[in-house]
Amino acid sequence: MVMRIRGKIGKGRHKLKRNYRDKGKISLDKFFQEFKEGEAVALKACSAYQKGIYMMRFHGRTGKIVGKQGNCYYVGISDGSVKKKLLVHPIHLKRIKSI
Repeated sequence: MVMRIRGKIGKGRHKLKRNYRDKGKISLDKFFQEFKEGEAVALKACSAYQKGIYMMRFHGRTGKIVGKQGNCYYVGISDGSVKKKLLVHPIHLKRIKSI
């Protein structure tokens, strides 16, 4: 049996559901937030903006900012024993205290 290809937001219906207080226009503060290298962040996707989003298998993971490219940031995470870098728009990132 051949597996269906779903794309980046596949099976994300419940993961991307927003709270009723957060629905509507996207926050400009979150859109233009800036991070420094080494800062700890959590991956929390904003469903209103699909550009610069990551694969849904990484939703809820935490990592550190590794670098910047354009408006987006490289986030270093560990997927099991494998280290990976994701290019993510800042609207999909949430600052946390530490990992």
